[in-house]
Amino acid sequence: MPDFVTRRMDEHYVTRIELLLGGEHPHAWQPTPAGAVFLAGNDYLCLAGEPALVQAQMAALAHSQGELLMSAVYLQEGSAQHRLERKFARFMGAQDGILAQSGWAANVGLVQTLAAPGIPVYLDMQAHASLWEGVQSAGALPVPFLHNDMEHLHKQLARHGRGLIVVDALYSTNGSVAPLRELVEIAERSGCLLIVDESHSLGTHGPRGAGLVAALGLSERVHFRTASLAKAFAGRAGFITCSSRFKGYFLSESRPAIFSSCLLGHELAWFDAAIDFVAAADDRRAALHAHAVEVREELSALGYNVSDGSEQIIALEPGPEPKTLALRKLLERHGVYGAMFCAPATPKNRSLVRLTLNAGLDRAQLSRIIQACDDIRDEADLENWSSTRRMRRLALV
Repeated sequence: MPDFVTRRMDEHYVTRIELLLGGEHPHAWQPTPAGAVFLAGNDYLCLAGEPALVQAQMAALAHSQGELLMSAVYLQEGSAQHRLERKFARFMGAQDGILAQSGWAANVGLVQTLAAPGIPVYLDMQAHASLWEGVQSAGALPVPFLHNDMEHLHKQLARHGRGLIVVDALYSTNGSVAPLRELVEIAERSGCLLIVDESHSLGTHGPRGAGLVAALGLSERVHFRTASLAKAFAGRAGFITCSSRFKGYFLSESRPAIFSSCLLGHELAWFDAAIDFVAAADDRRAALHAHAVEVREELSALGYNVSDGSEQIIALEPGPEPKTLALRKLLERHGVYGAMFCAPATPKNRSLVRLTLNAGLDRAQLSRIIQACDDIRDEADLENWSSTRRMRRLALV
């Protein structure tokens, strides 16, 4: 390997893994034992093994007569993918839509086709990495603003002028929700386009699971919504809401769309069945939200600072990576498995263990989560976490 590669690899393996973390990789865990509570996935509504969806996919595979594997650009009107795109659009209250290979491809492709060199793109500092990647791909000007801080956004707009405003509806690291009404008003007053990533709220929030934008009656005022379908829809794809006119332009200009293949028949069958299932899953959404409220209240009573968010994604934030790795291992010892998030998914020294709740958790599992967090407080040094110190500072204001 050339020295410019080995230097970067040494920074990872030597400086970070060996010296900082004692030789343990932050994302490596042992196989989950039977009876453990697994909170590192995104299947919020527990669809992955749903018999009706599995049967739909199996039937599509069994009756497949061979498929045309090609870019979606070449799909003709009336194709199965186009029909499913319209069904997703109706579900979300949009005129039309585009299925992409992933949420990443949807976000990169969309920002790339809207922005251009010299165009400012205002990104919440916690916006998903795929949105930042789209700005880089477009050669546009990334302009960050502090998380959910509309005053700072106003200042940035005054400095740089109109462009794109890009946010998540529900943020993936701490479960916080964007102030969507205020963002819509700011976009309209400033002449900006507004993109809202609904990856962690589509299926789990809003009427029939149509998302937070729909819940607030803003579907006609948000220019574009995107989503990874690898969360509540438990599949592998992404989606963009748009007008039919924009769709034709996108398919001719988006590099991820042009240079990647279309979805396969069994993947389409899964999502076709999943839309109907999710739309009728009010009981699962209610259970998910009840779990989020209960766990957050219990953790707060134990002294954990979970005030940054409000929804099913809960961040336990020790701060430095060694402390966060120790927390993850302590939780695992008590049968609770979360995901460690660290740079570049979080700012440096703001690493955290993310617990993602799901609708299928039962009373015993919820109690186990709380008991585990209670049992480890002293050993995890909760009093000296960066998030705990932040909570104490805010209490003094």
